[in-house]
Amino acid sequence: MDDIRCAIIIDPDLPLGVIANTAAVLAMSLGKRHPELVGQDLPDASGQPRTGITTVPMPVLKAGADQLRALRAAACKAELTLVELASATRATRSYQEYAAALASTLEEEIQYQGLALCGPDKRVRQLTGSLGLLR
Repeated sequence: MDDIRCAIIIDPDLPLGVIANTAAVLAMSLGKRHPELVGQDLPDASGQPRTGITTVPMPVLKAGADQLRALRAAACKAELTLVELASATRATRSYQEYAAALASTLEEEIQYQGLALCGPDKRVRQLTGSLGLLR
């Protein structure tokens, strides 16, 4: 796992609640694509089991809307695992409505709230190394 890197990148101009939700959705979706990133359950000192967590660092970085679009294009070319969350989630109330909204939106019209990237450490660092932490 040492050669794998993940990063979540979110538009810092979004409201705080939307930022938190975006991070949660991206992390959960990335975990589905890469279940090996989640460690086994572990016991505490009294033997009680504790649910496994991610085994790799997953920084949450910031990038504006234009940067997210460019980063998405670069991630596709770099053949990284890419999870994206479009702003259509804020106007839809079900996964089916979200699917319909995406199906009727051209790629250049999609507004990204955030992305999650995962892949070889060097490739992910090349794309995200200049981005600051979201604070």
